Amino acid sequence: MVQQQTLFDRFLSPVFNILLDREALSQYRHSKDWEKEGDRFRQPGLVYPAYYQQNFHGVKQGYLNIDAAVTYDPITQYVLPPNEEWVRKGLIERIRCQPRRILDLGCGTGSTTLLLKKSFPQAEVIGLDLSPYMLLVAEDKAQQAKLTIQLQQGNAEKTGFPDASFDLVTASLLFHETPSIVACNILQEAFRLLKAGGEVLILDGNQATLRQAEWLTEVFEEPYIKDYAAGSLDAWMGTAGFGDVRTEEVWWVNQVTRGVKPLPYRKVEFSDFDANGAWAVG
Repeated sequence: MVQQQTLFDRFLSPVFNILLDREALSQYRHSKDWEKEGDRFRQPGLVYPAYYQQNFHGVKQGYLNIDAAVTYDPITQYVLPPNEEWVRKGLIERIRCQPRRILDLGCGTGSTTLLLKKSFPQAEVIGLDLSPYMLLVAEDKAQQAKLTIQLQQGNAEKTGFPDASFDLVTASLLFHETPSIVACNILQEAFRLLKAGGEVLILDGNQATLRQAEWLTEVFEEPYIKDYAAGSLDAWMGTAGFGDVRTEEVWWVNQVTRGVKPLPYRKVEFSDFDANGAWAVG
């Protein structure tokens, strides 16, 4: 049986072959021993989820392929209109807190992770991803930018970090590459990780736009994007326990969804007031 070519195979791949600097990519690809250096990030006992071991964007084994890590940034700059940094800053601009500890889930090559560090230089910023190769690229970019971030291999569904250990949890362009049940699990994990009053922000494709322009779900080889487009991040966040949930459009094609972990409720008692009826707690 002949596999049907995706729109990416037929149209975009030839275009990228023209746009990309193949010589520079080849030099970078052969500049290090990816397997050996990747061992610095590999966590003993980590099992890659079945959904992750798929072809993404026409690349066999997806992000567990070195070539996916090498080509991710050069390609992404062309597929996030009108400008990749502007789109990623759409998440940064909607952060309301002043976080001291930040976790960027599915950080990939660290593009958003580094923007977070630039925006909150005093904060401890941690990037988590399943692919050791993507983490190696993120490490190179951090060194070039002279920014200190922590990078760790791990599963966003079960990070291993303690409860209530972060002020801010983010994810960029992650949820459209996971089944909906996984996205919901990740949000539940984010809720657990956040302190009361902490924020979660998710940057991804605009679900309303993807439903209205179905051809957008056919452009790349994305196994779960239709599942994502049919869902509602607002509803998923509400189910996870987040309050003050709001989704805002970012350049039509993308969206940022923000939620807050509610402060604990405490019943007001008569003893909370003094003899004059004034609030006496504090």
